[in-house]
Amino acid sequence: MSVSVEPTSVEPSQNYSAPANTGGTGSAGSGGSVPGTEAAQALRPHAEQAFAAELAALAAQDDRPRPARWKLSPWAVATYLLGGALPDGTVITPKYVGPRRIVEVAVTTLATDRALLLLGVPGTAKTWVSEHLAAAVSGDSTLLVQGTAGTPEEAIRYGWNYARLLAHGPSRDALVPSPVMRAMAQGMTARVEELTRIPADVQDTLITILSEKTLPIPELGEEVQAVRGFNLIATANDRDRGVNDLSSALRRRFNTVVLPLPETPEAEVDIVSRRVDQIGRSLDLPAAPDGIEEIRRVVTVFRELRDGVTTDGRTKLKSPSGTLSTAEAISVVTNGLALAAHFGDGVLRAGDVAAGILGAVVRDPAADRVVWQEYLETVVRERDGWKDFYRACREVTA
Repeated sequence: MSVSVEPTSVEPSQNYSAPANTGGTGSAGSGGSVPGTEAAQALRPHAEQAFAAELAALAAQDDRPRPARWKLSPWAVATYLLGGALPDGTVITPKYVGPRRIVEVAVTTLATDRALLLLGVPGTAKTWVSEHLAAAVSGDSTLLVQGTAGTPEEAIRYGWNYARLLAHGPSRDALVPSPVMRAMAQGMTARVEELTRIPADVQDTLITILSEKTLPIPELGEEVQAVRGFNLIATANDRDRGVNDLSSALRRRFNTVVLPLPETPEAEVDIVSRRVDQIGRSLDLPAAPDGIEEIRRVVTVFRELRDGVTTDGRTKLKSPSGTLSTAEAISVVTNGLALAAHFGDGVLRAGDVAAGILGAVVRDPAADRVVWQEYLETVVRERDGWKDFYRACREVTA
């Protein structure tokens, strides 16, 4: 016997109408907002709110075939993520800066019966991409399970309203559907963040859901069958291998797409600049004139320490224990922008980003501090035009 599950909290978006303030994480572009809307007051609107105008424009001009219950065609979903210009002149800002083929494979996977696993080191925009994929495909990115070491099986399957359960026994009214169950019943896209942080026995709850497209409810003698349009996006990072590795049975249910770090310094500078500008506007921070030079320095430092070699290839470097990802570079520059706005002259300078870089690099107080001091003395000190940066870093390091 099959059972339908009614939504119990946030209703999925039925259309794209009210654009809101921008938000998000990862390799991102910027988007507009309409002051006065409820979503515009949110500190971090959902993707379908922040970019509602772009989604609506794409939907209006999208004449390509759409899979069942998709808001957009696969082509339009890829355009939404990668950016482009529509025939009517509407500009779609890029949400992800990276190889086009990666996005195309990810979107195509969601149009099949296989789930999508976004894999990569921390800070490669896995969460950001999963959110925007769900927003573009289903119009709702909120059907989310956040993976932690304490995530219970109920978060993926279903739970119970214990007051009703004790009073009346197992019943439909006492059942509390999980985001995954809701997505199955409504033909939408569910998201599971940090899958490898979830205990292995809880992870395997997904096997039947992904292979049989059904979720048994033995207490009621019923099941929820996934309707067309249902799929699932999971994220995991490379640094978590060995924490709770996926079983081979579960891994087979996913098509894995690896999100790489930005290939070139120019691409990473562009990503950081776009995202910092977006966050700065959402926080009402004044734009920092000529801030691109400090952004370029932060990106250079992170890439050199991450790669273990200077950009000219002449000097080998020791790498610290942290990931020094693009997301961390965005955080360092955003914090520097706030310092410049509230405690400086509004111009982003070396002193505004130095402390943030130190905090990102030196995670292990003993080993990482040695790596950082060696980098300062052998590379930064000798680099032309970096004297102010060297002095600012030496000051906070001391």
